[in-house]
Amino acid sequence: MSKVFRKEMIESDIRKIMSDALRELKNESFPKELLSFTRVNLSKDKRYADIYVSILPPAEGEETRESLFDKLEKYKGYFRKFIAQNTRMYTVPELRMILDKGIEQSVRMQKLLDSLNSSDPIDQES
Repeated sequence: MSKVFRKEMIESDIRKIMSDALRELKNESFPKELLSFTRVNLSKDKRYADIYVSILPPAEGEETRESLFDKLEKYKGYFRKFIAQNTRMYTVPELRMILDKGIEQSVRMQKLLDSLNSSDPIDQES
C-alpha cells in the first residue's frame, strides 16, 4: 500500500470518526445539525490533523458562526479522545480546527449567477 493512499485512508477515517463523535456529543445546547466536517489534512509525520469545519448559517436570534466555532474549539479534547478510542494509531494527532468558508462562498456565487441570469435574458435570434 502506498504511503499516499494510506494517508488518504487515515484522513477519511478521521473525518468519519469526527462526524460520529459529533453525533454522540451529549451537550443538548450545542447545534450539531449546523456543523459539518468537510475535509481533513494530516501532516506527513501524522502529528497534526487540520480539520476543516463548515458551519451553516444559524437562524435569526441564534449564535453567530464565530461563537459556534469557538464552542467547537473547546471540544478538541473530546474529539481527540474519541479518535484515540476508535483507531489504531501509535499517536493520535493534535487537532487544529479551521473554519471552511468554501460551501458558503459557492452558495453566494450561485446566487450571484442566478441573479444575473434572471435580470438579463439572452436574446436568442433564429
